[in-house]
Amino acid sequence: MRNNKQILGALLAIALLSFSSCKEPKKKQEQKPKKPNIVLLFVDDYGWADIGYRNDSFKTPNLNKLKTESLEFQKAYIPTPTCSPSRYSLLTGKEAVRGEMVRHIKIDPDNPDAKYSFWPKDPAQMPSINYMPLQEITYAERLKEFGYYNMFIGKWHLGHKKHYPTKQGFDKSYGVTDAGHPKSYYYPFFKPQDDPNGFLQSGVQEGDYLTSVLTDGAVDFIKDYNKEEPFMLSFWYYSVHTPTIGRKDLLEKYKKADIEEKYANHHAMVEAVDQSVGRVRKALEEKGIADNTIIIVLSDQGGMYKNGPLRGGKKGGDTLGEGGARVPFMIYYPGVTKPNSVSKVPVQSIDIYPTLIEIASGKICEDKQINGVSLLPILKGNTIQKRNLYFFRSYEDQYAAVISDHWKLIKYRSGKFQLYNLEKDISETKNLIGQGLPIENQLKTDLASWEEEAVPKYKMKKNNDNNES
Repeated sequence: MRNNKQILGALLAIALLSFSSCKEPKKKQEQKPKKPNIVLLFVDDYGWADIGYRNDSFKTPNLNKLKTESLEFQKAYIPTPTCSPSRYSLLTGKEAVRGEMVRHIKIDPDNPDAKYSFWPKDPAQMPSINYMPLQEITYAERLKEFGYYNMFIGKWHLGHKKHYPTKQGFDKSYGVTDAGHPKSYYYPFFKPQDDPNGFLQSGVQEGDYLTSVLTDGAVDFIKDYNKEEPFMLSFWYYSVHTPTIGRKDLLEKYKKADIEEKYANHHAMVEAVDQSVGRVRKALEEKGIADNTIIIVLSDQGGMYKNGPLRGGKKGGDTLGEGGARVPFMIYYPGVTKPNSVSKVPVQSIDIYPTLIEIASGKICEDKQINGVSLLPILKGNTIQKRNLYFFRSYEDQYAAVISDHWKLIKYRSGKFQLYNLEKDISETKNLIGQGLPIENQLKTDLASWEEEAVPKYKMKKNNDNNES
């Protein structure tokens, strides 16, 4: 009997040990790594050269520090470098021209649902859609499928309230108006007709500065966030778009540095954005989530003022020059990106959409409606397949371009072409058209084929008032 009890006890011990061994791997399997939070800081009209580590007249200690921790894309571009189309491309992962948006939106207060607007000086008189259609799939809608909460703060400029962020996959928004820019960066910020819902009237007062108010909203969102799911915060600044009004305390510093007043205001606006970046990062640290939060910094187009050594800029008929189309772009992905690393691979803002999808899902992005490619391989220290980048906007004679590796071809309605080797001529001063280079014919053929495939065909013509983008 004793032997039977001993045998039974041994068998029971073995069974318990086996049961425990079987359960242990299951516990480990359930411990999935937490998905990272994502903060996208999208700055308006922020030039490639308007940053302290490229031009020490700008004081940007927070962005300088972020650069040392991030992967910087030195050849980053916007497919249609202007306000509304740049947002369209960022949200949808495709060139905005494919969605009929070739210029900034101009909402007619007498007919806010008008589908198209026109531009008097556009040689092609090409219509441009006045809103982002609701059927477009945004990165916010896709991230929601992977368990993300989406918060939007700041400038939308993709249509009136029927097309606001909460109609496009965002759970909540703050600071959204119908306007592409404020009437002043000091309160009251907007004309009543541009802010019909009073989003930026409550809780603010005389003397408040718009960039600071929006940053308060971002900081409060991070501080108060208490949901289990990860979040993506899309903070799209109105700065540093005109009107060029610097924060008064910062402006005095640049005036003393003997910088002309308009440019001094611009410097002050840039520093205010830099301080905003610092406040957002501090909020992440105080929340204890900085080590699991990706930070992306990007501009929507080139600068309004001095863009040297790059040629061109936001205005002046040369926006597809490097000064108008090339923008600051860096990504900090804790534990993934190598600190102070640089990529010279030409990329576009349409690449952010598939990058976000792959980060959120852990799988290859297979969305068929996009044109961008994931940058995750580059973030991990690898590379991506070579490709052409295409550009299109319809304001003036200059209207289309293509970049292939270090070669760039710019096309004009009048029939003129320009060809540059950006590796040897970043300032685009030496036009190589007509020198018998094989790349000239290749890029002309590529650009013509892309136009035939991507650019809508129109017959309608109309004139309208000229508004600032």
